[in-house]
Amino acid sequence: MSDSAWESLSNQFIGAAGIVYFLALIAHLVEWSALRKVPVTAVAKELVGSGAPTEPADVPAVDEATQSRIALFGRFGLILTGLAAALHLGALVGRGMAADPNRVPWGNMYEFTLSGTFVVAVVYLSLYKRYALSWLAPIVVGFNITVLMAAKIWLYDPVAPLTEALNSYWLIIHVVSAVIATGAFTVGGMLSVLFLLKERAPERTTGYLARVPATSTLDRISYRLHAFAFPVWTFAVLITGPIWAHQAWSSYWNWDPKEVWAFITWVIYAAYLHARATAGWKGRNAAYLALLGLATLWWSFIGINFFFGGGSQHSYAAPAAEIVVADRQ
Repeated sequence: MSDSAWESLSNQFIGAAGIVYFLALIAHLVEWSALRKVPVTAVAKELVGSGAPTEPADVPAVDEATQSRIALFGRFGLILTGLAAALHLGALVGRGMAADPNRVPWGNMYEFTLSGTFVVAVVYLSLYKRYALSWLAPIVVGFNITVLMAAKIWLYDPVAPLTEALNSYWLIIHVVSAVIATGAFTVGGMLSVLFLLKERAPERTTGYLARVPATSTLDRISYRLHAFAFPVWTFAVLITGPIWAHQAWSSYWNWDPKEVWAFITWVIYAAYLHARATAGWKGRNAAYLALLGLATLWWSFIGINFFFGGGSQHSYAAPAAEIVVADRQ
């Protein structure tokens, strides 16, 4: 296949992935709509997720036909999410194959966004059974649809050869760790948002929040995701990043805006984990700190490129960038 054919195939795959993610969202919305007025204690525990309350004897059970229909839409949504993730992966492979020479699909903001949202889907699917994450499905799928639409409209760049600074094996080592950490931090941030919402309405027995696990469960899962992502982010920001910067620009640290904000993000997440480990800082304060870290993470990724792109050595990562990275050697 020609490079243009691969690029066209990648675009078709990401379009198909967006459609399938949307169908998955519809399936999950139908599922949760059917449960909207049903007390959470009247539904089988497996439909609720971990942390569900025990069903009292005086609450009538939902009839089997309704339970079967609800479970069917839930399974259908999960299958569609898995299919969308497979198409998503196909789009990434197509981007890499469309380049001449072939390369990993992490050469600009559009490709990094595709990769980050793919990791979000993979994290969700990987942990779905272990933590009974059916309640997280609408948020994950809705997030991916929204971000992919924004990427297609505002961040899209045609496939192009890597700039000199990016043409290094460190691209694989540095960016893949950053992508994995970004995906895990993002899912952890979703759980922090749900924690804060659940905390405001802990006694609800109907609606979506009633089927979200207890705040203690949300806090625990969020912490585990952050504890996984932090060393990966450390490896990306404090180890591979400086080594690659020295190779490209003869300096380990250049006070580049993206470098500075990536380090700020690291400091915030380090504070989050340190506070939890030493001061027992759990619950609301930990959730706020996690969301602050997520805000700086996405600011360092997108905001820096839009507002400081021309003055950043990472301006090759900006959408439609035509700035040649200066050789500082």
